[in-house]
Amino acid sequence: MRTQVAIVGAGPAGLLLGALLHRAGIDAVIVEQRSAPYVLGRIRAGVLERTTVDLLEEAGVAGRLRREGLPHDGTELAFDDRLHRIDFKALTGQRVTVYGQTEVTQDLMEARAAAGLTTVYEAQQVSVDGFDGRTPVVRFRKDGVEHTLECDFIAGCDGYHGVTRASVPPAAITTYEKVYPFGWLGVLADVPPAREELVYAHHERGFALCSQRSRTRSRYYLQCSLDDKAERWSDDMFWDELRRRLPAEVAQTVVTGPSIEKSIAPLRSFVAEPMRFGRLFLAGDAAHIVPPTGAKGLNLAASDVGYLARGLAEFYLDKSEAGIDAYSARCLRRVWQAERFSWWFTSLMHRFPETGAFGQKMQQAELAYLVGSPAAATALAENYVGLPMA
Repeated sequence: MRTQVAIVGAGPAGLLLGALLHRAGIDAVIVEQRSAPYVLGRIRAGVLERTTVDLLEEAGVAGRLRREGLPHDGTELAFDDRLHRIDFKALTGQRVTVYGQTEVTQDLMEARAAAGLTTVYEAQQVSVDGFDGRTPVVRFRKDGVEHTLECDFIAGCDGYHGVTRASVPPAAITTYEKVYPFGWLGVLADVPPAREELVYAHHERGFALCSQRSRTRSRYYLQCSLDDKAERWSDDMFWDELRRRLPAEVAQTVVTGPSIEKSIAPLRSFVAEPMRFGRLFLAGDAAHIVPPTGAKGLNLAASDVGYLARGLAEFYLDKSEAGIDAYSARCLRRVWQAERFSWWFTSLMHRFPETGAFGQKMQQAELAYLVGSPAAATALAENYVGLPMA
């Protein structure tokens, strides 16, 4: 087998890169270790920045997003039993769109299948080699048969635990990491959202988030300890605790119902530098993780593959290596800005074991400053809606 670009990983990053390359007339094969239903069944974020929507438009897969996506012009912060709205549209002229990652993945999968493009699911023993020279390869086993995929470039879109970053020599890569001392207990339920927009709640019992996937499906989160277990929480326990952490005017609008999915996710910040190693490029969670507080994970993955698709198009169509040479630096500038925002927002909204009484007062003072200062509110808004791609 031979292709121009071998993409390892068929999550939204790999699929979006494949769609963008197809639009540019560049051949790409995607190799994925999991099955298509498994990939599609992963529950993830659902807040899209303008840049992500633009890239989905560019890829030709935004039809259903335009019809079903929920534009949000702001968000609400809750503390001291009161709600405070941050008006993104008024402060920045921008908005975000609520549209689940599962829906993005489904749209990309269907478009790829309709175009007759090659995706190898359930590939076993995937490995990458030769990316330090001019003849990189991806090897894998499928249905008991060994395959070698020759290519010009490899895009590592296979997530935090994938094989691509693990294949880079340790001396060639530097990693930065912060592990947070708590997790998020999340519940997905087919109930209408409590509010029109997302609600981020700071409370003495811990952080809570009222999110949504559609007008009939909601996603709620509670800060919990790392040693907690989802099975310890009945649905009734979850709904009762959620209401305790919300202002009364929000708590009384929460519609309860049986959970479709319930899980605990740890929070971490992680960055690998650089993001290019010869003819191997890392993108998305393979290169960086952000805590979900700032809704940046999927959006960073999209901007990564946006930069990479442009760089590869310049290489093949313009015979220029400028774009691929600048790939890592361009991505990392945006990554570290998103990491900073996500770290700050997480630090502001959550209860930390070491915070103490003084730290709690500082959080309260900063929240009051944030909602009382147009400059501070604008800083939050412009980061939340997404900084522009350079």
